[in-house]
This record gives sequence, C-alpha cells and structure tokens, in this order.
Amino acid sequence: MRLFIHQLRTEQLLFWRNREAAFFTFFLPVIFFLIFGSVYGNTLISSEHIKGSYFLEAGMIGYGVASTCFAGLGITLVVRRELGILKRVRTTPLAPITYLSAVLGSIFIVFLLEAALIILIGRILFGVPFPSQALSVLVVLLIGAVCFAAMGLGISGFVRSAEGSSAAINAVYLPMAIISGTFFTPKGYPTFLKVIADALPLTHYTKVTRDVMVHGEHIWTDWKQLLVVLAWGIAGMLAALKLFRWQPREA
Repeated sequence: MRLFIHQLRTEQLLFWRNREAAFFTFFLPVIFFLIFGSVYGNTLISSEHIKGSYFLEAGMIGYGVASTCFAGLGITLVVRRELGILKRVRTTPLAPITYLSAVLGSIFIVFLLEAALIILIGRILFGVPFPSQALSVLVVLLIGAVCFAAMGLGISGFVRSAEGSSAAINAVYLPMAIISGTFFTPKGYPTFLKVIADALPLTHYTKVTRDVMVHGEHIWTDWKQLLVVLAWGIAGMLAALKLFRWQPREA
C-alpha cells in the first residue's frame, strides 16, 4: 500500500506538470462546455425536451471520460512503453500490478475532478441543477472510468510507435466523441451515422449519464445501455490481456 500511494502521488505530479496533457485531457472538455454552453446553452433542444446547457453538461462528462480514461491513458502508456519506461519499471521493486493500479487510480482521480468541475460550472454559469441522484451519478462516473480505461489499455497494444500514438488514438476517439451525441443530439443524424453511433460505447454511456444527471433516473433504469458499455469494457480488457506489452515494440 505504501508503494501504491507513493506511485499514485508521483503519477499525479507527472500529469499536472505535463501542461499539454493536462490541457487536452482535463481542460478541453471544460472549455468546450464553456464555449458551446455560451452559444446554445439557453436554447431548447426540442428532440431531447431539455435546454442546451443540460444536454451539454452530461455530454461533456461523456467526452471527458473518452478524453481522459481512453485517449489520455492509451497515449501515455504507448509513449512510456516505447521510451523504455515500462521496461525499467519491471526491474524495480515496484510490482507491475501496483504500478498499473497507480496509473489507473491517477486517471480516475483526474476524471472525477473534471466531472465535478463541469457539474459546478453548469450550476454556477448555466443554472443547471445539481443531480438529484448523487449515488447513481457517482456509480456512473466510476463505471465509465473503469470501462474506458480498459479500452485505453486495450488500444495501447495496437499502436506500435510513440510518434504515431497521438494521431492513431485521436483518430478513434475524436470521431467517436462527435458521433456519440456529446455535442449534438444524434436524433437528427442520417441513418448511416445513427447505425454507427448505436454501435459505439460512448453513445450508450452518454445516454446513461444524461438520464441520471438530467432526468433524475436511477442507474439501473438504463441497464441495457450499461450492458453495452460493460461489454466494450470487457472487450478492451481482453485485448489488453492479449496485446499489452512492457517491452518497446520498435526496439
């Protein structure tokens, strides 16, 4: 436990000292919320029967989990692997499971702070009420963090180089974030985009988050949506177990 806490603290220091990572994974969803909330936060979204600010708050939390736990984690692990950092960790007294647990724990902390900041901004600037089902919101955030982190671990095994990690992973997560209804409602999409959106985990996760935060529903109300997210998380973990490596792939 002592080694875990020490490594968790180290991971937090590394994250916040890396200004580029902190901006793109932590602050970018917040900035998008401020921009789009200012543009159409007071507009009624008739297809969703809610104000734009209510819609965006849950959507930006969905965007945040993809940005932080999926893309941010995946890129970090690829870079560390190809720089030989993960290889060197194996030669230290720090157990691999302790190291990975600290990395994941740090990512979870960042995402929970990000979600709390988005909720606070929504309340102060856009008049969005605090969620009435606090426990369900916390469970939704934890499930999202775990499942998308599992997918982040999985995708890191597919990317071969540190130089291409950002481009490759962003090519997956950015279209997913746009198509999945985090910024705009997918109800007006063309049929082929709706089919794609329905297959993406972020679509279902954003739907669950929006139902819990905006409509005050309990988490078990959307159990079918949660099953899709969990299935993707399990698929990501299976891919990680098969493809995750501590050794540089281009060595």
